Amino acid sequence: MSIIATQLISITPLFAQAPAAEARSFNAFIQSLWPEAQQRGITRATFDRALGDVQYDAEVAALSRRQPEYGRAVGDYLNGMVSPARINGGIRRLGEWRGLIDSIEHTFGVPGEILVAIWGIETGFGANTGGKGVIRSLATLAFLGYKGDFAKNELLTALLVLQQGHIPPDRMIGSWAGAMGQPQFIPSSFMRWAVDFTGDGKRDLWTSVPDVLASIANYLREHGWKPGLPWGYEVTLPENFDMRRSRASFREWAALGVRRADGGKLTDRRDANGGKEAILFFPSGARGPAFLVTDNFNVIKTYNISDVYALAVLHLADRFRGAPAFAGRWPQDDRQLTREDRMRIQRRLADLGYKVNDFQGMMDFDLRDNIRDMQIKFGMVPDGHPGMEFMGRLVGR
Repeated sequence: MSIIATQLISITPLFAQAPAAEARSFNAFIQSLWPEAQQRGITRATFDRALGDVQYDAEVAALSRRQPEYGRAVGDYLNGMVSPARINGGIRRLGEWRGLIDSIEHTFGVPGEILVAIWGIETGFGANTGGKGVIRSLATLAFLGYKGDFAKNELLTALLVLQQGHIPPDRMIGSWAGAMGQPQFIPSSFMRWAVDFTGDGKRDLWTSVPDVLASIANYLREHGWKPGLPWGYEVTLPENFDMRRSRASFREWAALGVRRADGGKLTDRRDANGGKEAILFFPSGARGPAFLVTDNFNVIKTYNISDVYALAVLHLADRFRGAPAFAGRWPQDDRQLTREDRMRIQRRLADLGYKVNDFQGMMDFDLRDNIRDMQIKFGMVPDGHPGMEFMGRLVGR
């Protein structure tokens, strides 16, 4: 998903032609898209209106070549995302839109605080949608062959969005990678999950708060959000805890001496009979705070594959409800690995015979269990955290 910009970034070769030649090649490429656009039901009028005078964007090309760093410590990232201004802004909007949010929550089963948290983190409650023309950005990325056919397919889908009259071309604004509007949906996500909650015949993710929040809710529901299941809790571990243990029910965790950091009950009504699995998660390794997370945590990760993004969204939502800040102290020297570093770990683990579900840098919990296994072999604390020390031992520095 674009919704998740991290998921879309890759390395693209430098385009080294002179500007005039580059412009001619770009224009020829755009015109070469017409047969495929026509096959998808796009009219010539829509094609020409959107792409007739589109220009190559060198800034987008440069952004597509960067390698994103996960260089900020987790604590610094969370402090930035879950700031007092964002907490207060979310509380204000929950009050302002209370009736609407209650209606959306009733329809889709996703808590309103989660929706407002994503809205706030993605675009500052709609204040910053990216500032790039989506058609121009995607046309540039398609020309560069960004992520294979990804950008081309998104560009052609964006033309269908325009043709259906949801937004005019000059108002189709988003990120450099083609993520659109206040919830930052890419065009294919728009077509599958955007909602016309106002009933005006348009799915307006740029100016309609009802459509924005309902679309986020629909996306999360369709990706498996379980109503009534907590996303998880910050926890404390007993002395001499066996760090090899990573999965159990809430009731089993409680029996092992694991406690919620805020003093609340660890079990919930879904866990009354032994129930749902919760995964022990250390975002900064065993030196930092510990969490038990559920399937709903993973649903947020479908919006953006980053663990710390999901943690920020869910913690922000909790803060809207009056929950305290996390109790544990975050290590300041925990530099998060780059995407390339994470991909190196994945490739090396696959070479060693471990199953790897994703080779694009996503550290899912199956992979973290594999990391635990290797940490035991290295004589390290088996916390499942892919830190610098682990990477150094696994693949060299």
